[in-house]
Amino acid sequence: MRKAPFIQVLVFCVVFITQVKGQSFDLSDVTNYPFSSDLTASAQGSRIALSINQQGRRNIYVGQGPDFKLRKLTTRDSDEGIEISNVRLSSDGKWVVYVTGADHGAFDESKARNPSSLPVAPAVQVWSVPFEGGKPVLISDGDFPELNPAGDRIAFIRNSQVWEAPVDGKTPAKQLFYTRGAVHSLQWSPSGKELAFVVSRRDHAFIGIFRGKEQAIQWLAPAFASDYSPRWSPDGKSVAFIRTPASGGAPDSLLSRRHRKWSIWKADVADGKGSLVWKAPESLRGSEPRNTYLNWGERNRIAFVSAHDGWHHLYSVSAAGGQETLLTPGNFEVEQVRLSPDKNWLVFSSNTGSEREDIDRRHIARVPVDAARMELLTTGEGIEETPVLTGDGRSLVMITSTVTRPPLPAVRHLADKITNYKLLGSELLPGNFPGKELIVPKQVVFKSSDQLNIHGQLFMPSNKKGKRPAVVFVHGGPRRQILLGWNQGDYYANTYAINQYLASRGFIVLTVNYRLGTGYGYDFYNPASAGRAGASEYLDVKAAGEYLASLPDVDAERIGIYGGSYGGFLAALALGRDSKLFAAGVDIHGVHNYLERVPVERGEQAPDLVEAQKVFWDSSPVAWVDSWTSPVLIIHGDDDGNVDFQESIDLVRRLENKKVDMETLVIPDETHHWMKYSNTLKVNSAITEFLIRKLKP
Repeated sequence: MRKAPFIQVLVFCVVFITQVKGQSFDLSDVTNYPFSSDLTASAQGSRIALSINQQGRRNIYVGQGPDFKLRKLTTRDSDEGIEISNVRLSSDGKWVVYVTGADHGAFDESKARNPSSLPVAPAVQVWSVPFEGGKPVLISDGDFPELNPAGDRIAFIRNSQVWEAPVDGKTPAKQLFYTRGAVHSLQWSPSGKELAFVVSRRDHAFIGIFRGKEQAIQWLAPAFASDYSPRWSPDGKSVAFIRTPASGGAPDSLLSRRHRKWSIWKADVADGKGSLVWKAPESLRGSEPRNTYLNWGERNRIAFVSAHDGWHHLYSVSAAGGQETLLTPGNFEVEQVRLSPDKNWLVFSSNTGSEREDIDRRHIARVPVDAARMELLTTGEGIEETPVLTGDGRSLVMITSTVTRPPLPAVRHLADKITNYKLLGSELLPGNFPGKELIVPKQVVFKSSDQLNIHGQLFMPSNKKGKRPAVVFVHGGPRRQILLGWNQGDYYANTYAINQYLASRGFIVLTVNYRLGTGYGYDFYNPASAGRAGASEYLDVKAAGEYLASLPDVDAERIGIYGGSYGGFLAALALGRDSKLFAAGVDIHGVHNYLERVPVERGEQAPDLVEAQKVFWDSSPVAWVDSWTSPVLIIHGDDDGNVDFQESIDLVRRLENKKVDMETLVIPDETHHWMKYSNTLKVNSAITEFLIRKLKP
């Protein structure tokens, strides 16, 4: 085995990207787009705020109706690798509050990050800035700020406790109260006189209410349970919440699927007594969903998401209890649910519409809180997500993208036609962005070996002749869906750009939406024998490679694969199990050894522990090193808050011992999400250069 040194790989990448002939655009051209996130609106009027990342320069932008023209509010003008998140507007729109310095896609999301390797200790901090402009004010170290209804004070989390400060920062922040455990999910009451919160205490969690230092914390219906998602009633007299079982009991099977209990409860604030509002059906489909999107609307309706009919749909139920109402029937799923400012509507994104391809897109819809009268607010061939209704109820603001344009904010005045919306911030797109040169991916559906329909997006260059190399791209998550257009998550917006670049270089590229992903119903999302319990989702990845091999334009001897995170796991599994199919691959911060994750406790053990250990091992890439013959590039940042750096260390050592053709790229102090734009380019260059060099388009 010959392992290319880090510097050698990097220098070759830079030279390669600048010297290739016959290339219509550079990799940097297609990745230099502005990326929008954290879109929000004030509860009154028509003011909006969001974060925009321009090649690592992250800033707050604001706009106001009726034209909503974006205005830059902060001046962070270097590639620092410092995230801006948790953007909030005060109810009157006079103040913008935000957080810098964390990695909110990570499991340890409030940990301070230092991807620039600066010798100064990093911090996660809460800031505020007037909407009209001015110098941002550092409020305090902390995270997850929530403005009170009056908009003059901020509650936030610092060291797992609740702190408070005035929004103008004129007096120092102070700890609001103390309670044992880790506090999260702050929710001000409608009057602003009370603060509901969740405190997690290792194996259980309570809902508490703080009223002031002179009163003891009130606990709402405390039980041997884990409660979360407190939501105030519009009159402030009650709080709804989700209840799940606390951990404990006899060890259960490690391999079997089982119902995950959950229910909706309501507690009266006057006495803290609780009552059951709704209980999920005790079936696999009735299990706790990935996000309940709990909301308490007008007409005493509590809205939530459940998948007990086979799809993640919106329901509502009377706060007094009774039969739930299905609000969004049909073969599609709902995401990003928000309650309108007047609490009469639920607005959300969904993969539905009049076209067959819409199952692989997103459009915005709304539905009353108490009736199944859903209406689409957007339609067409684009992708619309992150819906926000302005406080005056006149406008829908969202993030939109197409197959050739990256995500940008847009506004649709609800009185206008459904097809009319105004793009915001298009002037931020660089002049050399190659939008007109990009390929329109095609929706394809192929069958896995067990006859499951698998959706993918095929990038087919039209200006190349003869047999060409091909690449399978495998997304992470695994709870994701790659869409028929520019993705609106920053990680997958970047991989979409990579796929476009590879296609421009002559590759046929196929993205695969394997089982375990979202968008195709509960049974697809929760398949049998998946993940560590058998990796059945790999059948779909292999089917993607075989589908490419069946195409007349593809050279079956030159099919590669790449993916990150869970996609890195599946790419590594592909190279280990099927090196004859996949001639080369890139594994980016993947999971490699499930056996290390077997829960072995003192005393009682799971009834199928021995069997599970064998299945976990067979589901791991490290179990297939002996049959791994294809060359691989392994990439990882060593401050990864999602997949431990040790996962790649372990695989590298094993591949070295087997003398597999391997190259590596390690980025010190970087996270799972490439916080610095320069590091994103470094990773992108390494991926594309390796695939081009090994598969020779």
